Amino acid sequence: MAANAIGALSGVTVLDLCSYLAGPYGCTLLADLGANVIKIESPQGDMLRQFPSSLPNESRFFLGTNRGKRALALDLKQPEGLAVLHRMVESADVLVENFRPSVPARLGIDFPRLKKVNPRLIYAGLTGYGDRGPLSDKGGFDQVLQCLTGMAVFQGGGADKPQLVLGSVLDYFTSALLAYGVAAALFHRERSGSGQYLSLSLLRSALTIQAGRFVWANSEGRDVARDSGAGGLTGIHPTKDGMLYISVHSNHFFAALCELIGKPELASDPRCASMRTRAAHAAELLPELRAGLAARSAREWEEIFGERVPCAAVRPIEDMFDHPQVVADDLIATLDHPVVGEYRTMTKPVAFSDTPGPAPVASPVFGQHSDSILAEYGFSPTEVSRMRDAGVVR
Repeated sequence: MAANAIGALSGVTVLDLCSYLAGPYGCTLLADLGANVIKIESPQGDMLRQFPSSLPNESRFFLGTNRGKRALALDLKQPEGLAVLHRMVESADVLVENFRPSVPARLGIDFPRLKKVNPRLIYAGLTGYGDRGPLSDKGGFDQVLQCLTGMAVFQGGGADKPQLVLGSVLDYFTSALLAYGVAAALFHRERSGSGQYLSLSLLRSALTIQAGRFVWANSEGRDVARDSGAGGLTGIHPTKDGMLYISVHSNHFFAALCELIGKPELASDPRCASMRTRAAHAAELLPELRAGLAARSAREWEEIFGERVPCAAVRPIEDMFDHPQVVADDLIATLDHPVVGEYRTMTKPVAFSDTPGPAPVASPVFGQHSDSILAEYGFSPTEVSRMRDAGVVR
């Protein structure tokens, strides 16, 4: 992929004022599409840089969240720093921030003010709980919202044993919604000529990601089952060596499973006539299923089941860096970082045939591109040096 290859959003400039994960990774998805993303950090830097990491002098999560950007360190609390941002906004297409709702106006970067600077600006505000309401000015975090919105109860199987969905799944889902919203707003602007304000929140995302459960008919009580279920036998099971996930949500898959583990009689057992009957008798059927699976290892079963039984041997993420399917589909990029050196990471999540965009580049170090970015906006080396001495720029 050529470094200057045209992307679907080539020519679009995005000002990323976000910290942590959901906002920054949403902007990374825009950079993947070819947008010129400028990460603007306070003098303290993105808090994600400070997260514990086994990498010396760098945060693994920051590296994985901020590829494809250039970095400018700017103090917006100083009038000169705010003036720099306003100059940048004049020609920007998109601004993304994830402050609490009361903060942007206090800083002088709220949408009504910036819209006067640039009526074509698309402004995305990402909050924890939304722009209005009793919780609106609270800070929002992935795991907090999981517990508030029922995700932890569902994951744990009951209110008395809640569990978190690890991997910042809510943050990453919000990132995708952010990129989706910005892309749609850019498309609308092409037809209307006007920018607009986009309101996103982790609360909104947490309910959206549970759309299949977040349905309550007027005729139902509070304790109605809100999950479709999977027949009682779908799940992760022990084998002779390793754990194996199998999905037997259809009679077709269940019959194939019974045949391949050497228990064909189970397929015609009245207890196994449907997903509902299998679920009702799961406690009796599980020992028989697992006795059959104990004959071979998880990876052997994976080969034997093939297309006939949806399954996967449980693997650590480290295996993915060299997994033949991952390698064959070019899902890994090798990037060069000034502190870490070479590292392998995920490449772009969508492959475009005609507008692939530039090759991925490593996440920036703090203030890495401050001088070159300011020069692009007409600031002389003398002005930049003076602002650096005053602590406006780092």
